Amino acid sequence: MRYLGMSLGNSVLLGFTSAFGALAPAIYYNFHPQAGKTTFNDLMNNHWGQIVLIGVVLCLLGIFICGKAGVLKEKELSEEKKKESVKEFNLVKGLIVCIIAGILSACFNYGIEAGSKMAEVAERMWIANNPTATGHFLYRNNVIYIVLLWGGLTTNFIWCMYLNIRNKTFRDYIDKKTPLLRNYLFCALAGTLWFLQFFFYGMGESKLGNGASSWILHMSFIILVANLWGFALKEWKGVSKKTRTTIIIGIITIIASVILVGYGNALHQ
Repeated sequence: MRYLGMSLGNSVLLGFTSAFGALAPAIYYNFHPQAGKTTFNDLMNNHWGQIVLIGVVLCLLGIFICGKAGVLKEKELSEEKKKESVKEFNLVKGLIVCIIAGILSACFNYGIEAGSKMAEVAERMWIANNPTATGHFLYRNNVIYIVLLWGGLTTNFIWCMYLNIRNKTFRDYIDKKTPLLRNYLFCALAGTLWFLQFFFYGMGESKLGNGASSWILHMSFIILVANLWGFALKEWKGVSKKTRTTIIIGIITIIASVILVGYGNALHQ
């Protein structure tokens, strides 16, 4: 986001997260098969699975188109114009960071799948306490997040401490010359909202299952909202009609990939 802006940055980063996150569980179960779990071979050898894979490829195509829009923007706008909306705009650096971050972020979905045994235990306990209940326990995935989010906390804590040491900014936490209360409140709000996306994803997953369609559906709506913010913040102001059309086609392609993946999974069910 720092180098590409909300619109282009999220389209590239979350596009990779969508595609690789959707495939990670299937690839894992290809090497460690379990009853009732979809393997990558299942996707390759069944009609519904082939539709899912086509959807993933379409998602990657959408990312490419969004990247193309970024290249056009780079060529069309002067440095001053580019930095009116994104102060540190740098296409090459931004794409490298987004590709790496997008692929690594896909591991979150693998973490959810790896922790599914914990969710099953939580569900059995819920059923034991609610014998007349029907369906799945809506909040069963919350137990996974208790363990899973320790990874994010650890990496972020180490990186922040490194930056504090390098930049000698430990005093910023108590610097009364800055709006401390507002900063801490907004940080808390951002963290809470970030967690709520997975809180509600966990609720949906308890109904849909942690298949490719659930993950891509979740990511695509983040991409959609991020692009709406990007246009609202005028990140594409001053570009040609061709460039604006290109980014819109890229967004539509990513959304179309979600529909295709969802259709493939519907055939499977």
